[in-house]
Amino acid sequence: MARVFVSVGSNVNKEANIRTALAALRRRFGELTLSTVYETQAVGFDGEDFHNLVAGFETGLSPARVAAVLRRIEAAHGRRRDARRYGPRTLDLDLLMYDDLVLEQDGLRLPRDEIIRYAFVLGPLAEVAGDRIHPELGRPLRELWREMRVEPHLLRPVEDS
Repeated sequence: MARVFVSVGSNVNKEANIRTALAALRRRFGELTLSTVYETQAVGFDGEDFHNLVAGFETGLSPARVAAVLRRIEAAHGRRRDARRYGPRTLDLDLLMYDDLVLEQDGLRLPRDEIIRYAFVLGPLAEVAGDRIHPELGRPLRELWREMRVEPHLLRPVEDS
């Protein structure tokens, strides 16, 4: 079984979409390890704030199969892949890490670049997997998070998450 981490985000009907997405992930993969839900500003466009978190789980599925399941869950939540890259999202599920696999194949890149680029990805990931070593950088996620320069207002815990 592989340990997998997925980022979960929404800025359209966000509470409901995240709740039902997590239920769908539980039905498919079983027990989830969840970070705090954080509110963050939209990146790359003007829009409603996002709610973001990271979910971890174990699976015997291949990375490509996990990614396909995530796309189906997104589609069931009204996510359209033909929409502009930076825009409102009913649901965004991104496969961040699959064990310590380094992979670039058929549009899937692991570990995902966004881990070290965005606080709304690295912060929640470090919260649930801080001791895990980034497979390309060879450093613990918690250490990478400590070194990321983040303004406190950019990552706000959501109450009752």
